Amino acid sequence: MRRLLFAALFSFAFATPTLAADAKQDFELVNKTGYELNAVYVSPSKADDWDEDIMGQDVLGDGESVEIKFSRADKSCKWDLKVVYSDDGSSAVWSNVDLCTISRITIRYNRKSDKTTASYD
Repeated sequence: MRRLLFAALFSFAFATPTLAADAKQDFELVNKTGYELNAVYVSPSKADDWDEDIMGQDVLGDGESVEIKFSRADKSCKWDLKVVYSDDGSSAVWSNVDLCTISRITIRYNRKSDKTTASYD
């Protein structure tokens, strides 16, 4: 149920649901950090600030995923991604992610190194 809500919220923020179908930048975000995320931001790499939190009031629990949909009219391939942890408000950011070439981003947190990493499929 959450997956549908997240996708709907993101689609609404960028375009009508009809335009959101089949955009080349659509991807699945998978949370394998061991922690809950309370915010996810996706903005064009050329933007000076972050767009709206696509999670709204919801959270993305560990082991959960969300489908993030874009408008077909959106042509940019390079996007920045930011996630914010619920427990302490810390964040992780990835820049210039080519969303035209990937369909899944899986994020993981390593306690020993205190780093959040992303793998792209």
